[in-house]
Amino acid sequence: MATLARGGRLNVFGFVLRLAGMAPFLFIGGRIYGPAALGRFAYAVLTVEFAAQVAALGLRRGLAQLLANGKKPQAWIVADAMLVAAIASAVGTAILVAFPKAMYPTTEVHGLDRLLAITVLAISWTDIALAALAYHNDVASTVRSRSLIQPWTITIVAFAWSYISLEDGLIIAYVFSMVAALIAALIPLLKMYGLPKGWAPDLATSWMTAWRNVPVAAADAVEWASRRIDLAVLGAFLPAAYVGIYYAAQQVATLPAKLKTSFEPVLGPAIVRRFAVNDRAAVASQVRQVTYWIIAAQLGIALALGIPGRAVMGLVGSGFTGGTAMLGFLLAAEVIAASAFVCEAALIYIARKRNMILSLIMLTLEASGAAALILIMKAEGLPQTFQATGPAIGLCIALAFAWFTKARLLERELGHSVNGWRWNLVWATAAGVVVGVVLRTILPEAWHLLAVPAILVAFGAMLWTKGFGPKDRELFRMGKADPTDLPDGELASERDRVADDIV
Repeated sequence: MATLARGGRLNVFGFVLRLAGMAPFLFIGGRIYGPAALGRFAYAVLTVEFAAQVAALGLRRGLAQLLANGKKPQAWIVADAMLVAAIASAVGTAILVAFPKAMYPTTEVHGLDRLLAITVLAISWTDIALAALAYHNDVASTVRSRSLIQPWTITIVAFAWSYISLEDGLIIAYVFSMVAALIAALIPLLKMYGLPKGWAPDLATSWMTAWRNVPVAAADAVEWASRRIDLAVLGAFLPAAYVGIYYAAQQVATLPAKLKTSFEPVLGPAIVRRFAVNDRAAVASQVRQVTYWIIAAQLGIALALGIPGRAVMGLVGSGFTGGTAMLGFLLAAEVIAASAFVCEAALIYIARKRNMILSLIMLTLEASGAAALILIMKAEGLPQTFQATGPAIGLCIALAFAWFTKARLLERELGHSVNGWRWNLVWATAAGVVVGVVLRTILPEAWHLLAVPAILVAFGAMLWTKGFGPKDRELFRMGKADPTDLPDGELASERDRVADDIV
């Protein structure tokens, strides 16, 4: 538990830095460029990031196994992975340049719009470079590239380009930020591994590893797509302005959403260690504990952002307050997603194919539910503002399905309960709601300025005094590293060995 807590604290730091850089970008995008331009940008980025996800071919996770088991210089192995990703990225880029309507389906293609396609290579290479660095415990490069350079570059360039052109300023800013993030990843990569002197391409091994990781890569892709397909459905039925409002709400909801990924780098290794000695009760205990931590954090932040939701959306721009309901459903969706996310961290080692099938069903349910809700509300004559909440509601339904099915599957595999919900969360929620209502009553003009910190304090105080036990408070303790932890190389090899044995 101490190891899980330390890992969570470390990765949350990088998330806070990223949030600090992206908040000004949302302000600039909403108030200077407007909802329509922001929506057009969001849809284009959605397409490019999907192409990059495919182009990585599972090597983001598979690279650790190649490095651990490789019988040739590590620089050669990294070069092989980069070459495979480059070939796949070139195909994706060529398709997007030839058919730019895939990125801009409802608007005209003009100016430098096609330039966005080059970021497919930048994104996939950055992922692989950072995975190679993480193999040798270099987490700082990930924080620097993804959480510092990327968000601040897009913010600064978007603001500067607004004086040149409002047509493609957001697109240009995104290209600059992705290229800057890639450079920030390649420099430490070269310092650590050096140039691949004497290297000859070994595509066969890299392709084989990519193929073996298809179930895990599919789980990654579904997790990514579940936070993007709602935007895609929305863009297919409603004008770009609503996509922009939804995108802004989605970015605000990212605050609690990212907290669960803070545990990802340490949860997998901790689970593998217990599987290695067939201690399934300990795995269930880890799943329950981390699920509770994540639900508690996400629920508190969801209340703090959701109760004064109209004021929060108003910070992006006056035209974004119509997204208050979208924000509420998206925040609820992230709380629901916590259990499914943590269960999946164990399922990818003991039931990877069944987990993949459940993920694909969830994605289908989300897309069909979002489209159905939009069409039903349109048939009932409801305003487009109401229709735009359809994808967020569909996401809640799909994630509830994933929560129930994946938790049941993991419980059957482990033979122990994995339910991380506790009723003390209800009391903490009640405290946060009461504080929000009281502030709105006694300070109607300025309550939204105090609401976020006051609700967080009330929720946290109630949880700390009435809900947290010794294990729960481990998250807030500083301590030394566990001397029994395996080095990353051994851990990667052990993780793959255990997964192969179980499968």
